[in-house]
Amino acid sequence: MLDKLAEHPNVALFLLALGVLSCAKFALKAAGVLLQTFVLPGTSLNKYGAGKGAWAVVTGASEGIGREFALQLAKKGFNVLVSARNAAALDALVAEIESSAPAGKKVQAKAIVMDFSKLEDEAKWKAFATELQGIDVGVLVNNVGKSHTAPVYFAEAADQEVEDILRINVNANVRVTKLVLPRMVERRRGLILNMGSFSGTGIPSPMLATYAGTKAFLSAFTASLAAEVKGKGVDVQCLNTYFVVSNMSKIRRANVTTPTPKNYVRSVLNKVGLSCGALWTGRPNVCTPFWSHAIIDYAMNLLGWKMLFVRYTHNLHVGIRKRYLRKLEREAKKQ
Repeated sequence: MLDKLAEHPNVALFLLALGVLSCAKFALKAAGVLLQTFVLPGTSLNKYGAGKGAWAVVTGASEGIGREFALQLAKKGFNVLVSARNAAALDALVAEIESSAPAGKKVQAKAIVMDFSKLEDEAKWKAFATELQGIDVGVLVNNVGKSHTAPVYFAEAADQEVEDILRINVNANVRVTKLVLPRMVERRRGLILNMGSFSGTGIPSPMLATYAGTKAFLSAFTASLAAEVKGKGVDVQCLNTYFVVSNMSKIRRANVTTPTPKNYVRSVLNKVGLSCGALWTGRPNVCTPFWSHAIIDYAMNLLGWKMLFVRYTHNLHVGIRKRYLRKLEREAKKQ
């Protein structure tokens, strides 16, 4: 082989240059991911009106990640409007926000009880729109979402569950964004964060087909919207999220790859405007902010063998489904 290359020095030179370029590309990408994930700060929230009377709107805020977004954005100086179905949880959250405001800084908070699956409830949506028109919204966190109760094949999924996932993850998020975005464009200031997931935003997820499809929609919706408002002072990002301790994930204990909502939201707010693990992966405006999620995302895209991860996810969900059914059987026997 070496003799052949010696006979054709131009070919050898071309292959050498190709190797050098490939190594340089790998080094540049790796350095970019590491810098964004561990070193570089994101865009200051002051750009979006923190401490200047602007409001943050957080949907699905009664628990978990949404609740933590509300608390941390309030500490950053935003007034906060929270919305979800659980009125008691929202009232408690509003009280906590107002009582824990930084010394000398008054933070307002209010709640709107909304079932985002009820798209036909025009009275509720009109009241919600009226509340939004009366405030200066600097940040919108489209956190409301629904997944399957347990992994399930699409052909066997309950019709109402599929419908609710589509209504909440797609229709409701788009409708809320449509209510908020025009005034952000008028003010030339705003940040919209859409909650993505490794299921759909990262790779297809068998046995979570509807949920994954909605997250893929949010990724495309985000990229398209971001291009439309680029240069108008409004930033839009899709948050590519792996496991986080929450009721939705059904994970109760944090570990290296599964942060608490508090740690996850802190990473999001520290990395606004950066891609981190999603850097140069062909997914515009996707951000994988939490450090271990970023490394996993980078490694998956570096390997590039997506069907390997699809098969792994499928097998994982088959196991989860079996354990879920066994649990239902045990509970049925106790009754």
